[in-house]
Amino acid sequence: MIGRTADRVLAAAEALLALALAAMVVMVFGNVVLRYVFDSGITVSEELSRFLFVWITFIGAVVVMRRGGHLGFDLVVRMLPGVGRQACRIVSDLLMLLCCGMFLRGAWSQTLLNLDNPAPVSGVPLGWAYAAAVLSAVGLGLLVAADLIGALRGQDPPEPPTLLEDPGA
Repeated sequence: MIGRTADRVLAAAEALLALALAAMVVMVFGNVVLRYVFDSGITVSEELSRFLFVWITFIGAVVVMRRGGHLGFDLVVRMLPGVGRQACRIVSDLLMLLCCGMFLRGAWSQTLLNLDNPAPVSGVPLGWAYAAAVLSAVGLGLLVAADLIGALRGQDPPEPPTLLEDPGA
């Protein structure tokens, strides 16, 4: 049940990522054309495309985490017996949860600190850019917590994609 719900949420996130990327491309390309052909430009496009890039990066990290596409080094762990692999997985998940908690705390502080600080051109509160990190920390933390619960129940971890496989397939 949780897996299907997470897959639906991440499918929606992927659609939003595609829309954000398309908007970013249109703004940047349109601005380049306007500057070089008409000697004018849309001043807000650079700032908004930067904000979209931040959101794409942080939300994309959650999507890639769900697919198991982040880089990992498991040469030593694969040589361990089953109990050792399981212990390493649990310790790894606990450390990642700690990192997600620290990430969330810092991102939340920066978001609150910058909510009253407007961007120079668009006037959008800069806290909205930092909110992407908050959402990313929560998403990553939930995925790691789900993996930790699976590890504590003795479930095998999902196989990560190889270099020859598409992680989204």
